[in-house]
Amino acid sequence: MNSVRFRLLILALAPMVVLMPLLLFLGMTRWTADYDQVLIANVESDLRIAEQYLSRLMVQTGDELQAVAGSVEFAQTPPSGRNAFFEEKRATLGLDFLYFLPRADMADVWPVIQSAAKGQGRTEIDIFSGEMLAAISPDLAERARLPLIDTEAAVPTDRTVEDRGMVIHSATPVTLPGRDGVLVGGILLNRNLGFIDTINALVYQDATGGGSRQGTATLFLEDVRVSTNVRLFEEVRALGTRVSAAVRGKVLGEGRTWLDRAFVVNDWYISGYLPLTDSFGDHVGMLYVGFLEEPFTIAKRNAFLAILGAFVAVLLLSAPVFLRLAKGIFAPLERMTHTMFLVQRGNLSARNGEEGGTGEIGEVAGHLDDLLDQVQERDQELRTLNEELNVRVERRTAQLQSANEKLEETFRQLVMSEKLASIGEITAGVAHEINNPVAVIQGNMDVIRESLGEDSAAIRTELGLVDRQIARIQTIVGKLLQFARPGEFADLEQTVPLEPVVTDCLVLVNHVISQADIDVETRFDAVQDVRIDPGELQQVLINLIMNAVQAMGSQGTLTLHTADADRDSVQGVQLTVSDTGPGIAPDRVDDVFAPFYTTKQAEGTGLGLSISQTLIQRAGGLISAYNREAGGACFEIWLPAAEQETGALSFSA
Repeated sequence: MNSVRFRLLILALAPMVVLMPLLLFLGMTRWTADYDQVLIANVESDLRIAEQYLSRLMVQTGDELQAVAGSVEFAQTPPSGRNAFFEEKRATLGLDFLYFLPRADMADVWPVIQSAAKGQGRTEIDIFSGEMLAAISPDLAERARLPLIDTEAAVPTDRTVEDRGMVIHSATPVTLPGRDGVLVGGILLNRNLGFIDTINALVYQDATGGGSRQGTATLFLEDVRVSTNVRLFEEVRALGTRVSAAVRGKVLGEGRTWLDRAFVVNDWYISGYLPLTDSFGDHVGMLYVGFLEEPFTIAKRNAFLAILGAFVAVLLLSAPVFLRLAKGIFAPLERMTHTMFLVQRGNLSARNGEEGGTGEIGEVAGHLDDLLDQVQERDQELRTLNEELNVRVERRTAQLQSANEKLEETFRQLVMSEKLASIGEITAGVAHEINNPVAVIQGNMDVIRESLGEDSAAIRTELGLVDRQIARIQTIVGKLLQFARPGEFADLEQTVPLEPVVTDCLVLVNHVISQADIDVETRFDAVQDVRIDPGELQQVLINLIMNAVQAMGSQGTLTLHTADADRDSVQGVQLTVSDTGPGIAPDRVDDVFAPFYTTKQAEGTGLGLSISQTLIQRAGGLISAYNREAGGACFEIWLPAAEQETGALSFSA
């Protein structure tokens, strides 16, 4: 699959494999769209033929009615023989009703009758109610009555029967002597299968001969099929079925012609729906023609498959022809590929030689051999230079180690600077401001006792209270000094119980905690002691406590908890400092121990947590940070127990 032969084959056939299907797809898409437009144009033409036939039938009805109204036979017919005359003419003209309406009896509101009364004959499509049809003829009412059939996608209705009739309604004036009035006639279109079959025969003349367009025609009263040759079953016409809500909304609701594919009863048709208006100008029905979509869909699919098959055949024939013609190119290229493979495996003496081919490819093979000669020479030079480089690297490595030692010394100095900065923040505002007033208070207390003598017994309690508060102040100042200069109070590393250290730290920062509404919760469950410089541990704890207090702001809960905990089979003690503040930004949790990382811009150095990590690691412990699920940040310090050797674990930031 990775051979030169295969890749050149893909390179040569890629335009055909990629571009031809794309062009085929675009061409078929355009052809399909144009084909669909032709089908829509056909159904539009069919709809115009059906519309013209309906218009011609209406004009013919009006003309025939006008001819009867002006005929000599009508003028000579006495009133007693008028009914027989109208019945004969009705049957001759193919009308469903025909009658004379004297002007004195005109109470109708039909626009066609009003127009005829004014002397202008008119023919329109009107909708007669079941009662009106029954008044004309019970047979007409029965013929118009259709049970409604539930139709998928139609507008829901509670009606079960359609008893109205769609009528070609025509009226013409009668001005014969003694016969002043209007002659009215009409054709009921409900179940008028001759009418709808004539339209179907006119539109789809080739359907009976096995043509490609198998079409149907339908007349709708509103959305109900009242005359159709659409089959519900083989011999059952789909009378009483209804059109879809989408078609009804566009044709009857908006009065627009529908020219698109539509699902008609049980199959897809290329359909045209024309809105029909009555004499009042309302949309009361639709005239439909359409032909089956399936034959044309099959034709499109067959055309696509034929083109696709031809493309595949051309592709299959092109591949071997190309390989045969390109054989003179493949062999030299494969030889050069093999040579490069040998060189890649370390055989720098491999060459193409006389097998490199002729012509331009032979020149390329010769140039490749020249390049390989140069590569072999350069390889020898590089090996020599590499030996010299190794010597220089070793020398540079020694220099880097020396620089690293200096960097570590600088970092230790930064540790001391951070410690002094922490001491300055706490002691500068406390020791100086407290020691002098305390000394003055203590001196004055002694003066008060000497001045009162035996009378001081009356205020002994108050004096004792003052003495205790002065002692408490002195204790706080002493703790500050012990924190500031731990070497003056104890050895560097000691066996230290955590509870006194935590308590002393809380005393040192009590003035900060008391300024805010912060609750302090402590729980000391650790039994074992740890071995660490207490001053350094105090520095770490005060840094964490101060950070927590500053994060919580005006209120919150600070929790300190100690417990025995083993890590990697090493006994130790875990100290947890947690708060209820906003916590650490999730994307910066891994950066909190990085040097110079701070969220207190222009207030901190960003070295506090980094130095704290160094101090804990130097004692053989671990320090980590995370956000609690309940909210707030949590820092965990683990230190090996006093009987364990420090350095048992290493910390990974």
